[in-house]
Amino acid sequence: MDVPILTDGSVTLRALDERDIAGVLEQCLDPLSIAWTNVPVPFGLADARGFVERIAPGAWADGSQWIFCVDAGPAGLPDGSHYAGNIALRDEGHGVAEIAYGAHPAARGTGVMEAALRLLVEWGFAQRGVQTIVWRANVGNWGSRNLAWRLGFSLDGVLRHSHLSRGELTDAWVGTLVAGEPTRPSGRWLRVPVLEGDGLRLRPFAEHDVPRVVEACSDLTTQHWLGRMPSPYTADDARAWIDSHAERLATGTAVTWAVTDPATDLALGAVNVFDIGDTDAEVGYWSHPDARGRGVTRTGVRLVTSWAFAELGLRRVRAVAAVDNAASRRVIEASGFRQTGEERLATVVRDGLADVALYDVLAEEWARRWR
Repeated sequence: MDVPILTDGSVTLRALDERDIAGVLEQCLDPLSIAWTNVPVPFGLADARGFVERIAPGAWADGSQWIFCVDAGPAGLPDGSHYAGNIALRDEGHGVAEIAYGAHPAARGTGVMEAALRLLVEWGFAQRGVQTIVWRANVGNWGSRNLAWRLGFSLDGVLRHSHLSRGELTDAWVGTLVAGEPTRPSGRWLRVPVLEGDGLRLRPFAEHDVPRVVEACSDLTTQHWLGRMPSPYTADDARAWIDSHAERLATGTAVTWAVTDPATDLALGAVNVFDIGDTDAEVGYWSHPDARGRGVTRTGVRLVTSWAFAELGLRRVRAVAAVDNAASRRVIEASGFRQTGEERLATVVRDGLADVALYDVLAEEWARRWR
């Protein structure tokens, strides 16, 4: 069949042609394309020409894939080019198609690919009789997952050891979008904003923080009160913990900050808000041994709690501490939380179970205290 031209007045989907060969080559030599797609390695000009002149037209001819060039339209991309990538629906039969997309580096962050995929999804449902579109990506490909989320795809789970990548089977995310469903996000995807106050800077954790995390989480006091923490605590444990933050942001359930010294960027502790619901959440924290007694954690808790009320629209923020953890309870109480009760044997410490003191603060109480 002839390749239709689809446009929203700005972005255009069309058949690949001679003018796109250079852009295809640049895209397929890009490190992110190599990391997250199965583009051949090495990839040369002949491969780019073959994709444009044989593979894409052949897929249209046999009906296996509907491959489009994404043309950035009259305005073009920031570098003046028009080739923004290529996208496709792969016909799996019975009204099911898999979506695939790859962006030219110059198109990333411009919104062009999202607009293009909206055109593709609408066309697939309306003109090709597709009932379900399936999205798959290697676990860890956050750019692909975020774009699928913006289009309204659900995240239906992880298919373990199922996705062929560079000759090896890897874990893959899978999601679906069904005809008639809204093409907009169904939940929150949170970010880690930089917060500053009282001589501290809160930012996302990074690879260079691993040694400080290991030191803090190997400390005997931390190990005692956070009894589920691995022991011994290794650099791999720190990296796994930092990596876990991305999933919690993507599902809107938690945000974690490194509390740092602005002058040195040295991590002094961690504060997070987690178990985020529609009306409440819990705040948690730990500090590096060399930061204790300096008000670092108290400031971090105050900045994060203020952010949670202002940005998440919460009515209540909770906190807990083991009844015998006097230092942690001082942080909570100095921050303005009120004790509401105790719960027996509700937390794990290193030598068993311990009772906890329960605290919370309401939005209006917080506003009066910290206005």
